[in-house]
Amino acid sequence: MLHDKASIHVSAGAGGNGSASFRREAHVPRGGPDGGDGGRGGDVVLVCDGSLRDLQAFRRRSRYDAGRGGHGEGALRHGADGQTLEIRVPPGTEVQAEQDDGGDLAGRRWELLAPGQRAVAARGGSGGRGNKRFATSTRQAPHFAERGLPGEEGWLHLQLKLLADVGLVGLPNAGKSSLISRMTRAAPKVADYPFTTLSPVLGVLEGEERQLVIADIPGLIEGASEGAGLGHDFLAHVERTRLLVHVLDIAPELTQGPDADAQANHATIERELAAHDPRLAGLPRILALSKADLVGEERREQELARWRERMGEGVPVILTSSATGLGIAELSAELLHRVPESEAPGTVEQAAGGAGTQEPPLLEHMVFRPSGPAGFTVQRLGEGSFAVRGRGVERLLARYDVDNEDAMDYLEGRLRRIGVIAALQDEGFQPGDEIEIAGVTFELDPAPEPGADARK
Repeated sequence: MLHDKASIHVSAGAGGNGSASFRREAHVPRGGPDGGDGGRGGDVVLVCDGSLRDLQAFRRRSRYDAGRGGHGEGALRHGADGQTLEIRVPPGTEVQAEQDDGGDLAGRRWELLAPGQRAVAARGGSGGRGNKRFATSTRQAPHFAERGLPGEEGWLHLQLKLLADVGLVGLPNAGKSSLISRMTRAAPKVADYPFTTLSPVLGVLEGEERQLVIADIPGLIEGASEGAGLGHDFLAHVERTRLLVHVLDIAPELTQGPDADAQANHATIERELAAHDPRLAGLPRILALSKADLVGEERREQELARWRERMGEGVPVILTSSATGLGIAELSAELLHRVPESEAPGTVEQAAGGAGTQEPPLLEHMVFRPSGPAGFTVQRLGEGSFAVRGRGVERLLARYDVDNEDAMDYLEGRLRRIGVIAALQDEGFQPGDEIEIAGVTFELDPAPEPGADARK
């Protein structure tokens, strides 16, 4: 069975805490601070691995945690960075976090198509600074250090979309599995009832100088583009194919009942492909009239002529029979001829004639990292009680110990510089009132701003 979907929870490593240490050596008075910095937490990195074929490994494990950064120590010894965690996925994997998830990764999306591609899914937290970093001419013995910040975490949804050159599409029981078993060494389940194949099957067509990957896409039904049956699951695997072989039962009234009509069956599949993704309507096509051994030679020639006239010169129509081998060699040769050699599986075909176009690779690029919303808001909770909201302010508070007086003095200065104290005073804040930030409540008794009396 092909496992093409998985959900995993990833957690980047937290940063290590800085050290509040003082140099102590014999005969060295007033040694001063020497606390080292904490190490950065490890990232969670997605790596495209060409040796993998599906997402089966994620059925046994759903949580992935990167290494934590080491804590700083005295004598200016910095903590080690956390170990990066690499998660290997097969080519063709689409990874995304739900926009409304509310986690650190919300809205992020990656596609890994070529072996060796890498994407940082969750970034590790930064390490805290040791007290040596806070020593100044007026603060010569800081008794505080920063804490490390937690790494990003959240749920990622993985979906594998097969990177195949050719996709076989058609109604259930149209003969796709039998066809791919004759053309390749694939061994799909074959039976005389619909939906025998419940997951895509890959096969390799061997040519004299090249190979083609062929995907047997499980049978589509009317309404598949809207999710009927397993429509979304199956159609997703058609998106990256470069050529489609529409397998059509030449005489559906013999296998599906007297009311079945080949033309209506053909229209159903084409309509669902176009509804799922308009690009699929422009992919080059081959029409394979299957089960030709069930009708006489005269009926075969009539149907062949009728469908060639209907499809036009741009779409080859080939009679096939998996039972007798009719048309198998012709179809294989046509596939090897029509799929260009210069492109890798999964590139987008733009022209119906089969010639694909690719944008030139970027020689230089810049990395843009999403940032949280800027700014903060002040809310009055009650008499003598206020709340400050804002991601930057919350991360700032997380750095320091609210029970450490030196740390709170430093934090007060930071809050004053970014305008939080002024915003609180505008709301009626008085020294000694309670402040709540990120669920932590503490009293704030800020000293008057230098020069305030002179300005009055």
